[in-house]
Amino acid sequence: MLPRRPHELPPTAGLPLRMSDLRPGAPTLADDVAALLGTPPLQLECSGTAALLIALTTLRELQPQRRRVVVPAFTCPLVAIAVQQAGLELELCDLRHGHYDMGPAALRAACDERTLAIMPTHLAGRVADVDDALAVARSVGAYVIEDAAQALGARRNGVSVGLAGDVGFFSLAAGKGLSIYEGGLLLTRDPSLRERLARTAARLVPRRSDWEWRRSVELLGYTALYRPRGLRLAYGAPLRRALRRGDPVAAVGDDFPPTIPLHRVGRWRQAVGAHAATRLPAFLDQLSAQAQRRLPRLRQIGGVELFGDPAGARGTWPFLLLLLPDQKRRDAALDQLWSSGYGVSRLFIHALPDYAYLAGIVPAQEVPHARDFAARSLTIGNSPWMTDADFEAVCSALEAVLR
Repeated sequence: MLPRRPHELPPTAGLPLRMSDLRPGAPTLADDVAALLGTPPLQLECSGTAALLIALTTLRELQPQRRRVVVPAFTCPLVAIAVQQAGLELELCDLRHGHYDMGPAALRAACDERTLAIMPTHLAGRVADVDDALAVARSVGAYVIEDAAQALGARRNGVSVGLAGDVGFFSLAAGKGLSIYEGGLLLTRDPSLRERLARTAARLVPRRSDWEWRRSVELLGYTALYRPRGLRLAYGAPLRRALRRGDPVAAVGDDFPPTIPLHRVGRWRQAVGAHAATRLPAFLDQLSAQAQRRLPRLRQIGGVELFGDPAGARGTWPFLLLLLPDQKRRDAALDQLWSSGYGVSRLFIHALPDYAYLAGIVPAQEVPHARDFAARSLTIGNSPWMTDADFEAVCSALEAVLR
């Protein structure tokens, strides 16, 4: 095992907040991010999952006879919880072999006149195949919701992701490119649908001072601790405790409560995000340049599969997503790297049917490609705090495992 790094690197490259971001200001976060991305007006919600819940509720009311939501079988468990909370049924779609996109044949088999929405997912900042989802959705009369929770700033043909489908959403959670500790942004190119989304939120989302106080305190802690020294306490110690007790789900934070909290985002957190957003474009460019500089080194390692973007797309790089040849060698690499402080982790522990706590929500289904992806994938953080020496230590450990 690698010697433990003295200070912890994060598994994702979030934009660090500054003390100056905490000053009061105008609550213009949604407008400011829309201007940066060149999108129509954005709708701010208390989390990316809350944004998804509002989108699903709105679409269900538009087509009440349709109940099924088709999602990749390897995605965040919160997606399944949102579908259930919206009163809808989850339909799993297996992946393409060795890829994060939904398999074309599996997608067509999963969709029919009962399908309300299809959810292509821009996983790990990579740009998904939305065009295939759009083609299938049109053939059955369904909507497309782009899950861009991990891809704020990514673009397709020069246009922000989230706008090719009917609805899209981003996450502003801790460790994301831009964070107010918890937050989400909804977007659509359709003005009438935008009005309906806003009306749904006005009806469903209460003012909850208790939740907003909690998020404000958490945001202060995030500002103070999202640094290599602070992350040793806030992230590294809980990670290693979970790994010692054999609980990888807790180690990556995949253990979510069964209900998504809803509340309105306060003026102060909006102002904090607006101050930080001015640095976001330069930060995303920095991460992209660092990733492009380091990807060739990973490609030199036999047995490592990497993911880029399709033609005309430019993703973001919060971390690097890898596949190793088999689970045995992936696990051997994690034994060396996961608890050593180098920002190496896993994205989601299981395919959706394999989370025990989702048994009442997710249908039992054979999804071999999603299970294979879960078994062979790992991530390497792309934080600016990772030095070239750190990255070389990770590459050397991978080479030793794969020889």
